Amino acid sequence: MRPALRGGLLAMVAAALFGLSTPLVQRFGQGLGAFTTAALLYTGAAVAALLLRRHSTREARLQRSDFPTLLAMAAMGAFVGPVALAWGLQRTSGVSASLMLSLEAVFTALLAWRWYHEVLDRRVVVAVLLLLAGGAMLVAEQGMGGQIQMLGLLAVMTATAAWGLDNALSRGVADRDPGAVVLVKAVLGCVATTGLAILFQEPMPGTAAAAALFAVGATGYGLSLRFYLLAQRAFGAARTGSVFAFAPFIGALGAFAMGDRSGTWFMLVGGLLMVAGVVLHLAETHDHEHVHEALEHEHAHTHDDGHHAHDHATGTSPRSHSHPHRHESVRHAHGHVPDAHHQHRHS
Repeated sequence: MRPALRGGLLAMVAAALFGLSTPLVQRFGQGLGAFTTAALLYTGAAVAALLLRRHSTREARLQRSDFPTLLAMAAMGAFVGPVALAWGLQRTSGVSASLMLSLEAVFTALLAWRWYHEVLDRRVVVAVLLLLAGGAMLVAEQGMGGQIQMLGLLAVMTATAAWGLDNALSRGVADRDPGAVVLVKAVLGCVATTGLAILFQEPMPGTAAAAALFAVGATGYGLSLRFYLLAQRAFGAARTGSVFAFAPFIGALGAFAMGDRSGTWFMLVGGLLMVAGVVLHLAETHDHEHVHEALEHEHAHTHDDGHHAHDHATGTSPRSHSHPHRHESVRHAHGHVPDAHHQHRHS
């Protein structure tokens, strides 16, 4: 499978899981405090990460040097983001809140370009613009209907900025065991939000609401983040964030299916623009002669991808495995995306 197609499909799965979570959080979080809602979501995410740890021996382990990044990710993605979203969802419509999440792609793409020097060629730029145009049209449609409560939407926008920063930070640990990354982030977020929920004496949730938010957290936050990290590994941070911008449209459709009728035909036009942007990403081809500088690192890999030709003392393993290895400098040409082995600059 082409790297762009593989990364795009992984990002689409992550987007679908997270997008559907937004209207569900709004429905089952009614009457609950923002900290309580976030705590339940990340408790579910932590349990999901534990259940998916069975293949962890094939992945690169977390290093002590990764923990400052993980702490920053947890602060932005598991604390500021979900708390701001939960607060905003109680003050605006599910459709408008879902659509506002399209701004996350802007923050992610800009930070990936600035921090990791990921190339944004014309196709990717057009795809980003189509996705943003679709999201903007959908948000504008809500504004013309007079149904946006600005404080709620500003809170949701704060969540997108926090998650954009979280996405950019997570690129630095995308080659580590994704289950371990999700688990550490979820546990840190759960502990912080639970403590604040107790401190502010927020009301206890009912059994049904707690179970529902737990399940939403397991799929829309835990499993979705796992797919997101795998997409970043295959696809780069900017492209993953851009395809992930399809999540707001999925969330808006979910809210509409659950009875929110605040959308109109603008939603259809905006959605078609976003579909066009995703298709451009999935069809991306980037092929030119490039140089791989000598590199030593560790991540999960196989020996049939053209980049891992090193020998093992016990023979070559055909299965995915992880260990520290070295790449010698090489010049060649093939289709690629800005993954761990293709961080070269472009003129």
